[in-house]
Amino acid sequence: MDISNGLLKPDERIDELHRNNYRIIQNTKKFCFGMDAVLLSGFAKVLLGETVLDLGTGTGIIPILLEAKTSGRHFTGLEIQSESVDMARRSVIINKLEDKIDIELGDIKEASTLFGAASFDVVTCNPPYMNHSHGLVNPDSSKAIARHEILCTLDDVVREAAKVLKPNGRIYMVHRPFRLVDIINTCSLYKLEAKKMRFVYPYIHKEPNMVLLECVKGGGRNLLVDPPLIVYKEPGVYTDEIYDIYGY
Repeated sequence: MDISNGLLKPDERIDELHRNNYRIIQNTKKFCFGMDAVLLSGFAKVLLGETVLDLGTGTGIIPILLEAKTSGRHFTGLEIQSESVDMARRSVIINKLEDKIDIELGDIKEASTLFGAASFDVVTCNPPYMNHSHGLVNPDSSKAIARHEILCTLDDVVREAAKVLKPNGRIYMVHRPFRLVDIINTCSLYKLEAKKMRFVYPYIHKEPNMVLLECVKGGGRNLLVDPPLIVYKEPGVYTDEIYDIYGY
């Protein structure tokens, strides 16, 4: 891309996504998307004609990847940080996805007010993992907001997802295993029942460090646990499944 066209700002770069030749703009000094977002895009199921809301979309990585990987009709990203919204909107433009993806500036806690009840088939979220009792808060505000429950809590995410989902709609979330009981209990409180779960292991002999979860609005209480997803077969070498999820 010709940088002189004004789509890039200081400290920004363009990363290849290896899907449909899509690219994404990121700021090297701010929070950049990680593997968790990519794995969520591979776990989430979006059927033909469905609409998707990504809560806390950051720079728009999940809507862009889901548009590339699925047959969904339309994708919306909601983000509270204006700098991230600006980058996400420019990424939509460079990929010529203006008709398929909207990026909205707003607060997750007000999602149901912004979009209305029962307005989406699918919700995705890569929420802040840490509450106030876990870990040091990054001094950079954008990184702190992405990692810690500063501007929204797990309850905020689940409550608003339950409101905006249609009956039998689905939420897909990536989180940390140590919060799993909290997550399932909170989802159940809002009638989002856990239906499918997959643990992500850095190596086959290590403990899992991520969990992928699907919950269904008004679903029954029968939970399927998928086979483990192993990231590395040896240091620096991904497993074949990870390469496939990335699109290499």
